[in-house]
Amino acid sequence: MICDFFQLATHGVQNLHPYQPGKPIEELEREYGIKNAIKLASNENPSGPNPLVLEAIQASLKGISRYPDGNGFGLKKALAQKHGINQDMITLGNGSNDVLELIARTFVAPAHSVIFSEHAFAVYPLVTQAIGAKAIITPTKQWEYDLTAMQAAIRDDTRLIFIANPNNPTGIWVDKTSLKSFLDAIPESVIMTVDEAYFEYASDNLDYPNSLMWLTDYPNLIVTRSFSKAYGLAGLRVGYSISHPNIANLLNRIRLPFNVNSLAQTAATVAIADDDYLDKIIALNRAGMQQLTDAFNYRGLSYIPSLGNFVSVNVGEGAKVYELLLRQGVITRPLGGGYGMPQYLRVSIGLHDENEMFLQALDKVLG
Repeated sequence: MICDFFQLATHGVQNLHPYQPGKPIEELEREYGIKNAIKLASNENPSGPNPLVLEAIQASLKGISRYPDGNGFGLKKALAQKHGINQDMITLGNGSNDVLELIARTFVAPAHSVIFSEHAFAVYPLVTQAIGAKAIITPTKQWEYDLTAMQAAIRDDTRLIFIANPNNPTGIWVDKTSLKSFLDAIPESVIMTVDEAYFEYASDNLDYPNSLMWLTDYPNLIVTRSFSKAYGLAGLRVGYSISHPNIANLLNRIRLPFNVNSLAQTAATVAIADDDYLDKIIALNRAGMQQLTDAFNYRGLSYIPSLGNFVSVNVGEGAKVYELLLRQGVITRPLGGGYGMPQYLRVSIGLHDENEMFLQALDKVLG
């Protein structure tokens, strides 16, 4: 008789639904027998990484029989120079998702509550439920964060708040004044995590805050960033957080050794040093966003203004349109289920021709 391992699992894990990533191109082409499919589902950089990054990876291959630097000294040094901070404020992660989980595991127990907004990034409810903590989900106002509601939701047992800025999948953002006021209002005993995975795409907006500037004033603030988006390193999985040294010290105590591999450390160190290439990626994204939103306006399709490298568009029946687009060789992201946006598709900004292929396929599907 086989043991009932399900009953051995913690209550939070028993009721957990795994994160569903975007469908891979290879899987789509295999299932439908089509070729030259495109993927606009996972908010990836369509141009790929800086060529200098690829050269550095190639030169580093001979060292893959050795364990990576467990402390990530070279990458931390580059990050510290980039942001004007001390290295003891940095925690490296296997993508920023890894750091988000480290934060929850460090500060949250089943007796605590965690606050985040509806339509928020799927990792927040996942890590909260896995720990067995109470999730307090606040409503949005016309897709935007209701910071007043989030503040009112704080309880004596609240230990952590997640805010993605800009948010995935809606693309909305919290402006400087509003976020600063919110930080002023929350107790110091509540850890405030601002997830800035799309920071590079949003940073040229004058009302968008760089939360790193407030770390000195708010010791309970943690800012997370990622190399998976604008820097084009999604396949290598490298992210980080910057926080008060005392918080970073705690996070690094439970961070698994070697969680960022040697090739990822090399790639990220080279990528963050080249602002010129990053500027080109941001400009390409800006042009692609304009291409898609102009097309949506022309077709009378409503969408949510976004500061990320994606835009969520109302297509009526998101799941149905998603499936029909797959048959046209285009992968997008339906937003029903956990995101609670069944009418919407999230579309990543691709290259010009990829965006055009999506629009042509959408015209066929919508008639």
